[in-house]
Amino acid sequence: MTQDLEKVRQYFIEGMSQISQFWGFPKAMGAIYGVLYLSPVSLSLENIGKQVGVSKGTDRGHHRSLERLGMVHRQIRLGDRKDYYLAEVDFWKIVRGILKEREKTEFDHAIRTVTESLSMVQTSFADPSRAEMAGFYQQRLQSMESFFHTLDNLAMTILALDELRLGAVQHLIEGMNKGRKS
Repeated sequence: MTQDLEKVRQYFIEGMSQISQFWGFPKAMGAIYGVLYLSPVSLSLENIGKQVGVSKGTDRGHHRSLERLGMVHRQIRLGDRKDYYLAEVDFWKIVRGILKEREKTEFDHAIRTVTESLSMVQTSFADPSRAEMAGFYQQRLQSMESFFHTLDNLAMTILALDELRLGAVQHLIEGMNKGRKS
C-alpha cells in the first residue's frame, strides 16, 4: 500500500474511533469497524487485533457488540477454524440495528430510572422546606422522561416505516412476478 493510502487508512480508522467514543462505545469498536470497512476481504480476529492493537479477547467482545448492532458479519471458511469478519456497508441496515438495539435493557433501564425518580420526587413535596427543590427536580425529570418517550416513539416509527417499505417493495416484486407469469 502506498504511503498516501496508508495515511488515509489510518486517518479514517482514527476518525471511526472518535465517532465510536462520541456515541458512547469503546474507541476500539470504531477502529475495528474502520479496519473492516476499508478491507476488500474478510479478516480474522487475529489480523484485526494486530491492526487495531487490542488482544484477541477484547477484540472478540467488541465484535459481538458490532455483530449485535448489525455493523459486522461473521464468515466461516471451510477447513479453517478461525472466524472472519466483514463490515456492513449498508448504512440504513446499521441504523436499523442501532434503533432495534435501543429496545434492549439499557434503554428500558434509562426510561425506568427516570420514571421511578419522578415517582420518588412526589414524596418530597410532603416536606415544605424541600418543596421548591422537589418542584425543580420534578420539572427536570418530566422533561427528560418526555424526551426519552419521544425518542422511543421516533425509533419505533422509523422501524415501522422501514418494515412497511420492505413489505411494499416485496409486494411490488411479487406483483411483477405474477404479471410475468400471466
